[in-house]
Amino acid sequence: MHAHTDSARPRGAAARWRRLRAGLRGWGGVGAMALVCALAVSFTLLLPLSERTVGDGPAAGRGLARAGQAGAEDCENPQDQSLSPSGGGDARPTLDAIRARADRRLTVGVDTNSYRWGYLDPNNPSGDLEGFDIDLVHRIAQDILGDRDAVRFKAIPTSRRIEAIRKGEVDMVVRTMTITCARIKDVAFSAPYFVTGQQVLAPKSSAVTGYDGSLAGLRICSAKGSTAYDKLAADKKSGGLPASADISLVVPNQLDCLVQLQLGRADAVVTDGALAASQAAQDPAVELKGGLFTDEYYGVAMNLKADDLVRQVNRTLEKYVKGSDGWRASYDKWLRPTMDRPGQRSKSATPPEADYR
Repeated sequence: MHAHTDSARPRGAAARWRRLRAGLRGWGGVGAMALVCALAVSFTLLLPLSERTVGDGPAAGRGLARAGQAGAEDCENPQDQSLSPSGGGDARPTLDAIRARADRRLTVGVDTNSYRWGYLDPNNPSGDLEGFDIDLVHRIAQDILGDRDAVRFKAIPTSRRIEAIRKGEVDMVVRTMTITCARIKDVAFSAPYFVTGQQVLAPKSSAVTGYDGSLAGLRICSAKGSTAYDKLAADKKSGGLPASADISLVVPNQLDCLVQLQLGRADAVVTDGALAASQAAQDPAVELKGGLFTDEYYGVAMNLKADDLVRQVNRTLEKYVKGSDGWRASYDKWLRPTMDRPGQRSKSATPPEADYR
């Protein structure tokens, strides 16, 4: 059984995508990757997100009463609000429902156009999704179903991550998703598996120096539903951002901001530093400006009532961050080339420690 994007993708779109990949294979380099990632937005949004079936879909087991994660009203450190891997008794309704499916596959919402996180490489003849987040999905599937490839990937825009979980379209989202006090009201998170922060991306020729007064009068792009937009909006209101900065350019996916920057429709991008580093690797004309100015912790997002699934993912993470063939190997393969500078190890190069509530 092989992991793949949803087999129900319209045949015409799939054929066009294969022809595009074949045509770009000879290009090589980050230029081809940047173009493919930009075009992938339109292709992957064609993937259907509504295969839910009663008793056999991602939402199965949602009726379980939840002891649950703390709500936003008593939230101080949202990354420390997840359930302990131990406990919960013998009841595993969500896991049992997943294992009872006819195709025995985990349904996971991912990004398919974030370079080195979740993307389709035109130079990879297998056509499989790959990246840091994708490696984690395979390990979760291995632990739950005994088969790392027992996954149905679904492309989920940044703006639909929570909606897809709440509607039962996916079992979980593994998509550079920051754990926040606001979000834990709507979805349950695993313990954190990555730490980063917001950062500014702009053309190398730009006078922008970071998240500061140099953004005055500039058009700043961010993704809808992202912590980057939340930060921009809050600082615009409080005066922490120059009043003349224009934050009205909001796009469905964070990679769309790189395209807007390349087209001259944006002057700067605010996004997670880890994603900004990958975008800078795709386009040598842009660079990171200034340092990280927030703390962001990525987690696996699941349904609020899927306690047994949350605990299982946390068990996987505990082993994954310690094993020599797990987190560190994946970081070295995918992220070290874009995040670590010569003689300087990124703060993201060490996995965050879990601290369960």
